[in-house]
Amino acid sequence: MACDLLLAFLLSKLVRGWSRSLIVYLYSTEPLALPARLLSLRACKVRSEDSEEVASGESIVLDEQTLIRELQAAIEEENYTQAAKIRDSLKVLQEDSKASVLAANSRFYTAFRKGDLAAMQSLWEKADNVCCVHPGASGVLGYDDVMESWELVWMNYDFPLDIELKNVRVHFRGDVGYVTCVEFVRTKGRSWGAQFVTNVFEKIDGQWFISVHHASPVDL
Repeated sequence: MACDLLLAFLLSKLVRGWSRSLIVYLYSTEPLALPARLLSLRACKVRSEDSEEVASGESIVLDEQTLIRELQAAIEEENYTQAAKIRDSLKVLQEDSKASVLAANSRFYTAFRKGDLAAMQSLWEKADNVCCVHPGASGVLGYDDVMESWELVWMNYDFPLDIELKNVRVHFRGDVGYVTCVEFVRTKGRSWGAQFVTNVFEKIDGQWFISVHHASPVDL
């Protein structure tokens, strides 16, 4: 339910953003004209498939919903000792998932800061439905076009960039997690640009990949 609400929220935001005919790119407060085919107005969506947790090393990552069901069953059976153990396991799982999503977000910004295209390519889900919305630009859909958009964004930059994140918050449910933050970016000789960012991640075969990056310019 939470994932469905998140995806509906993201899609509604993206569609409203596409109604504006803007091509001004505001990471560094200077315009960037993307090729017409990268500015095509196509709906962005995140794949929402049910997937089974897989073995990782010697342990198996337990599914959150399974633990919740087991917790409810233990409480109904008045097995409070077992319920306490399940509650502890659920807390550990949630903290581990949050940490993993934050780590994936950190890797994204490390690649962004360095202008490391190879790293950026490895961090995104390789799918036709991934979506990237750069500040002031229309949504770019599909892995190949998203990667090309990063090349265009970075072509006139001097690296490394100055990037600061504030108000970082992480949320997750099952195999989908997202991070919201305010992103401050400055390139050499230019002023700071600020964006409110939502990064959506999906867990595939035990690893978190970014599937949506949406940055909207905000006033400093």
